[in-house]
Amino acid sequence: MRILAACAAFLLLALPGQAEELKVMIGRDLPRVVVQTPDGPVTIMREQDSANEVTGEWARPSRDCPPFCIQPMTPAEGVTTIGELELLEMLQDPEALVIDSRTRDWYLRGTIPGGRPIPYTEILDRLGDLGCEADFDGWDCSAAKRVALFCNGLWCGQSPTAIRSMVGAGYPPERIFYYRGGMQSWRMLGLTVITPGG
Repeated sequence: MRILAACAAFLLLALPGQAEELKVMIGRDLPRVVVQTPDGPVTIMREQDSANEVTGEWARPSRDCPPFCIQPMTPAEGVTTIGELELLEMLQDPEALVIDSRTRDWYLRGTIPGGRPIPYTEILDRLGDLGCEADFDGWDCSAAKRVALFCNGLWCGQSPTAIRSMVGAGYPPERIFYYRGGMQSWRMLGLTVITPGG
């Protein structure tokens, strides 16, 4: 027993970065996730400083409503609302797209690694990027990709607006997933954020 304890202590001393890296994991058996981005692979993990606090814009729990009203759990019938673990699965799925539906100014302040920027104001013009094809009546979305949309948080209407527009244009709601917690929940959990172009 003493030998095992000595070996464990040696490993902790010999590999301090490794031991600290695993202090705060995403899940019991999920220390980190690697996702592909246009700039190469990015490792998503949680902030390792357990005394870390969210500050600034993301620490504000109250915002003027309107326009920043709490969003419904489901933005459109047939759409599935997901959490962080499901979003991480979609980020690793080469057949799925995760869409940062915020306006460019918000996107440039930091985003989820692997999230593709398609502002809610442009979503209908970009359905072709999501597997739909233009036809005489608008869009044929029979080959639409599985997509997850996120914006700033529970109070942000950008993703719900985009989702309702997509469904209205014929995008199959069962292929749309809504990460309702958005950037605020992502940051509250200390998950990796990247700054595009930074």
